Amino acid sequence: MYLHIGASVVIPQGDVVGIFDLDNTTASRITRDFLAGAEQAGQVITAGEDLPKSFVLCQTPSGARRVYLSQLSSATLLKRMESGGLDTL
Repeated sequence: MYLHIGASVVIPQGDVVGIFDLDNTTASRITRDFLAGAEQAGQVITAGEDLPKSFVLCQTPSGARRVYLSQLSSATLLKRMESGGLDTL
């Protein structure tokens, strides 16, 4: 199953570690430091050109970490996860 997170970006649901609201989580210095470190490490991928509302933390089976910025709200992404996402690409 796949999760469509915006624009033309889809990710395997099994890789999703967490879905986070940017407004709520970036109030914490720890989260801001985490996102800055991920940006410096080249792990941040922007899904779309609009202002991001959420980020999705993923870890691939090989252990690679990715942070996807999405213009969709965390509530919308959660509903998509709960509904089963996309079966195939």
